[in-house]
Amino acid sequence: MAPKVLISDKLSPTAVDIFKNRGIEVTYEPDLGKDKDKLAEMIGQFDGLAIRSATKVTDKLLEKADNLKVIGRAGIGVDNVDVPTATKKGVIVMNTPFGNSITTAEHAIAMMFAVARQIPAADVSTQAGKWEKNKFMGTEITSKTLGVIGCGNIGSIVAARGIGLSMRVVAFDPFLSVDRALELGVEKVELDELFRRADVITMHTPLTEKTRNIVDAAAIAKMKDGVIIINCARGGLVVEEDLRAALDSGKVAGAGVDVFVEEPAKDNVLFGAPNLVCTPHLGAATSEAQENVALQVAEQMADYLLTGAVTNALNMPSISAEEAPRLTPFAKLAEQLGSFAGQLTESGLKGVRLEYEGDVAEMNTRALTSAALTGLMRPLLQDVNAVSAPAIARERGINVEEVRREQRGAYENYIRLTVITERQERSVAGTVFTDGKPRVIQVKGINMEAELGTHMLYVTNEDKPGFIGRLGTTLGEAGVNIATFNLGRDTRGGEAICLVEIDEPASQDVLKAVNALPLVTQVKALAF
Repeated sequence: MAPKVLISDKLSPTAVDIFKNRGIEVTYEPDLGKDKDKLAEMIGQFDGLAIRSATKVTDKLLEKADNLKVIGRAGIGVDNVDVPTATKKGVIVMNTPFGNSITTAEHAIAMMFAVARQIPAADVSTQAGKWEKNKFMGTEITSKTLGVIGCGNIGSIVAARGIGLSMRVVAFDPFLSVDRALELGVEKVELDELFRRADVITMHTPLTEKTRNIVDAAAIAKMKDGVIIINCARGGLVVEEDLRAALDSGKVAGAGVDVFVEEPAKDNVLFGAPNLVCTPHLGAATSEAQENVALQVAEQMADYLLTGAVTNALNMPSISAEEAPRLTPFAKLAEQLGSFAGQLTESGLKGVRLEYEGDVAEMNTRALTSAALTGLMRPLLQDVNAVSAPAIARERGINVEEVRREQRGAYENYIRLTVITERQERSVAGTVFTDGKPRVIQVKGINMEAELGTHMLYVTNEDKPGFIGRLGTTLGEAGVNIATFNLGRDTRGGEAICLVEIDEPASQDVLKAVNALPLVTQVKALAF
């Protein structure tokens, strides 16, 4: 059955064609995002939701989205999506971080020139026939210092354009490495130094609790007299009342504002301030950018729904279309190993170590680790999924460690999962053979080979003669049919493990009967 996608905001018709050409059933309702009640009625039947900024994906909407697998935001900002709730429900949230980077960067540069040369006010004056040539004295940009707050996709383009305009560029970004700064040709500085040195300050950072109100009265007081401030990123980065006061006093010589705390901004404290240039959130508003982000989000969503490829997701490791088919059996193995360990773990979970050996170590291990954590935590938290598992592990303080190394043993590919609890460490390991089927090859250091079925019995016992016969008889008398039988031991006469695949789930009576057998130390029913 073909996946179904709903487009609830205005998107390029080419995006609709991409979905159709890929064999996806698409419903195009460009005004539906404004009608939250009707959207809530319809959302349950769709696998994917493609949006821009008008649609608000709230926790209440997600409650109705029983079949939803992916949300695609044509653009960068996902302020209108409840990402934590989507993550808990296993819904991947994608954006298109590169589609409008150039357009937004160019708008910031355009705003800088517009403010520096007072172009909008001069235009109004000239068209009114005033010819006030002496009134509009501008500021030269060449050789001035440009301060870039946030040097990611957009900020780095702005920095490059600034350098091209013969400006000195200083940048504040906690994630900007020294090597990357050298590559860009910018000087990495702390925020207070940027405020102190910059003639023009431009912001290109998302709105988070750390960046909210990053430019307030205290920050403005640290800036040069006559500084120019540009915000084409997010409303809320600047305290609007403080900026208005600084414009009125002349501390800030001019400002270019494309984004506001409340949008649409039809009445704002900034309006009417001297040398203020405002635009209605036009950062991404070029025909090229609108087309680019629409096409990108359609391709990304189609890839995920059809092949499992994950691109530009905010809450899931990326998986390319090329690696998705090869990764699938290893993801199944990782989840089974996690599930195996999770069903046997009874004390508090402190950490997880995943060792990838051989060819699998060169694969996308972040995605495999997500699968392993899903299996591990699902016995304790039923609604956990590959999207939410890493976030839940972080929230609960579970330390997750990955180790990757070249092949050392007999297996070309090998994954070992070790669970660290308050009492002990336990490990289980597996591989994928050429038939594409996952196998468990080691449990608690004991070698064995077992394909995990839907219903399994896990039995640990002393390695003594007669035990296997008694176990088989006990199961037979209880009417339990054995599908496969797998054995392993550490030493002759030492600890042994028995993994038995059975046709139906084992009842409590069967578990009690097996547990009562001589030599048995533990019995558990497992389900996969």
